[in-house]
Amino acid sequence: MGDILAELARTSEAYDQPTLTLLHRRDARIVLAIFRSCFTRDQRTLPTARLHEMVQTHLDQLRQEGVENLPNGTGRDLCMRWVRHSWLVRDVEDGQEVYTLTSHTQEALNLVTALTRERISLSEHRIGTIVTAIRKFNAQVNPDRAQRIRILEDQIAALSAERDRLAGGGEMVQASEHTLRQGFDEVLGLVSALPRDFARVEESYARLRADILAAFRTEELTGGQIIDRYLSQTRQLMTATPEGKAFEGALALLTDADLMSQLRQDITALLEHPLAETILSPGERTDLRGTVKLISDSTQQVLDNRTRAATTLRDYINTRDASHDRELDDTLRKLEAEAATWMTHARPRENVPLTLLPGRTQVGHLRERLYDPDTAAPPPPLADTGEADESEVTLEELRGLGGPSLPQLAQRLSEALAGGTRQDLTLGAVFDQLPEDLRRPVEVIGLLHLATPHLVQAHGEEIYRTRRTDGTTRTLAAPRLQLTPTEETP
Repeated sequence: MGDILAELARTSEAYDQPTLTLLHRRDARIVLAIFRSCFTRDQRTLPTARLHEMVQTHLDQLRQEGVENLPNGTGRDLCMRWVRHSWLVRDVEDGQEVYTLTSHTQEALNLVTALTRERISLSEHRIGTIVTAIRKFNAQVNPDRAQRIRILEDQIAALSAERDRLAGGGEMVQASEHTLRQGFDEVLGLVSALPRDFARVEESYARLRADILAAFRTEELTGGQIIDRYLSQTRQLMTATPEGKAFEGALALLTDADLMSQLRQDITALLEHPLAETILSPGERTDLRGTVKLISDSTQQVLDNRTRAATTLRDYINTRDASHDRELDDTLRKLEAEAATWMTHARPRENVPLTLLPGRTQVGHLRERLYDPDTAAPPPPLADTGEADESEVTLEELRGLGGPSLPQLAQRLSEALAGGTRQDLTLGAVFDQLPEDLRRPVEVIGLLHLATPHLVQAHGEEIYRTRRTDGTTRTLAAPRLQLTPTEETP
């Protein structure tokens, strides 16, 4: 009976975790579908207002489709509720409040993703993968020196024999499509678990930061004691917890440039396999291609959380006012002394009327802006220099600085469309027939604007030879645009 009671206790503890709490809800399918629609591997954080709007939009769409068992509340209410259930984390990033999925939610999403994939059946590849993993693990941890040497010699011999066979022109054994499918599924499963594992480390630093803030508020510990506890918990997080050790290992891998380069090359080779395009979906190829970036970004997120915890401690040390603390201590001691004096002659149940807060001061309306003679004075008059501007600007000069001549262009275009029966009537041909005063560079823009409803893009380019009012010329190249004659005028 003791075994079943112990198992029941462990199972009950597991069911109390946010992961199973989420999966056990009646509306779990709706909540998980919303999380999968809003958050992706590349979009790990969302601004709070944006997520509120997205959740509300998804709920409205599901409600219109007649989906039942929808959660009650607005998008904002649901997000706040999910934060209380430890399915979302609300934090500040670059001065903006954002939401992030917790490791519990990511674990639930990974389980759903694994169940939606095709199940891996028993095969030679599956058994071979297990045998290879156990063999490699045994070679790393076996305490017997002779056993380790024998395992390494067997591996060297097998690899040397395979190398010699291939070098001698031996047959290249091609992997089957089923073997490739299983191998890709195993790799994708390992990659999909990375965000959850990194999120656990981020949450550990978030809890550490919250503990520091709580210690600051209670003021039960001195500044030195808080620093000592922070350093101790940081060391313990990185050396004693599984998630901390995993992060340290990932950080060591990121600093190995050769290893990361080899990882990129291996991923590229797998994606360039002739059958990879038919086996993997576009989303799976994108996930596999972004593995190195995922590891780098996730590691940076953890480092940012560690930096924020250290920043919180540093800001507290820099901003703490020691003189204010001493003044508060002196005031409390004086109050204690006065209370002791009063207790020497006070009668039982006697009280002292004490105003904790000062009363409100009745202040009338205060003017927000007072009279300023400088702002009320008119501007000074313009100075009369006595010199008249005798320069005259002609109409042609002003016209040369203006926009296109739309009325004239519209008339010319209308005539060209009304009399055009050729199939090769182009906008460039119409422009070449314009008089010289309508062939400025800006007239090309006006002609394009007026002829838009009648244009069909053709192959090649056209040359527009333009002439400015000052006599200079400019050649413009544009796509060849064919005009379709209609009865309507532009």
